[in-house]
Amino acid sequence: MAKLVFSVLMIVLWWMLHALQMDEEMAMGTVHDAKRAVDRAAHAAAQQIDGDKLEMGILSLQPSLASTAAREYLRNNLSLDESLNPLPGSFLREAVDVRVFVVVNDSETFPYTYRNESYDYEVTLERPGVVLIVHVAYPRMFGVLSPVAWDLKGSAELVY
Repeated sequence: MAKLVFSVLMIVLWWMLHALQMDEEMAMGTVHDAKRAVDRAAHAAAQQIDGDKLEMGILSLQPSLASTAAREYLRNNLSLDESLNPLPGSFLREAVDVRVFVVVNDSETFPYTYRNESYDYEVTLERPGVVLIVHVAYPRMFGVLSPVAWDLKGSAELVY
C-alpha cells in the first residue's frame, strides 16, 4: 500500500513539474513574440515623417501619425482589437497597456538621452525617434506558475 501511495504522489509531482516547465516555456515564447511586436511598433512609429518640415530640410516626426502607426502594429502583431484587447485566437488573454509613448522630435538637441526612472529605462537617440513601453501579461495555461507580466521597452529612430 505504501508503494502505491508513493507512486501516486510521484506521478502527481511529475505532472506538476511538467506543467510548470510547459508554462515557463510558453511564457518565454510569449515575451519574445510580444517584444518583437513592441520593437516593430516603435520602428513603424519612428518612420512617420512630417512632410511639411521635411520640405524645409528639418527631420521631424508627426506625433499623431506615429501614435496611430504604433497602435496599428501592436494590434496586427499581437492580434488585438481597437481597444488593445486580445481577439479570439490571440496568444494573450488580457488587454495590452501602452504605458509610455514618447516622440522625441526636432525640438530636442541630438544626441538626446531619454530617461525614465519609473521603468528603469535609458536610451540615447541620434535623431528624431520614438520610445514605447508596453505592459503585457502572460496567460498561464496551468495554475502552477505564479502570474507573470512584463513592461516591454522599445525605441527606434527615424531612418532616412
